[in-house]
Amino acid sequence: VHGKGPLIDRMPGDEWQRFANLRLLFGYMFTHPGTKLLFMGGEFGQTFEWSIERGLEWDLMQFDYHKGVAQLIKKLNELYQQQPALFEKQFSPDGFEWIDHGDSDNSVLSYLRRGNEGDKPLVVVCNFTPVSREHFKQGVPIAGQWKEILNTDAPEFGGSGHHQNPGKIESV
Repeated sequence: VHGKGPLIDRMPGDEWQRFANLRLLFGYMFTHPGTKLLFMGGEFGQTFEWSIERGLEWDLMQFDYHKGVAQLIKKLNELYQQQPALFEKQFSPDGFEWIDHGDSDNSVLSYLRRGNEGDKPLVVVCNFTPVSREHFKQGVPIAGQWKEILNTDAPEFGGSGHHQNPGKIESV
């Protein structure tokens, strides 16, 4: 039934794609400005809408995809606390800037999050397709070295691990 049920059931595709979409949604939500909200069970990809009679489906944590979503939510909460760019100006236009919101050919959105003066900004790049982007280039408004601090497709979150960016990334 449309409009009811947990988030995982609203995602298109096979099981892997549905969980990849859920991880993408949570990454986007936590890095986008504004208040964050998770309903009970969303933090591990519960398959039934929560009810007081049934409770939460903690037994799903035995499965890798569900454990991966829980690990991602833990990491996103840590990043949210550690990265001033994610919370200092979450309700101010100064805290958000689009890098590219028109890449319809690749279905990729990218934006910059800023905190207070002197804090390092964060670049967020979201691929809204199940297609891996080989050699994808992303412009950034500030030259220098960048480091990937989160990839929702990392194996620790139940992802494929393709196209992770270890080490420093030099903007040219």
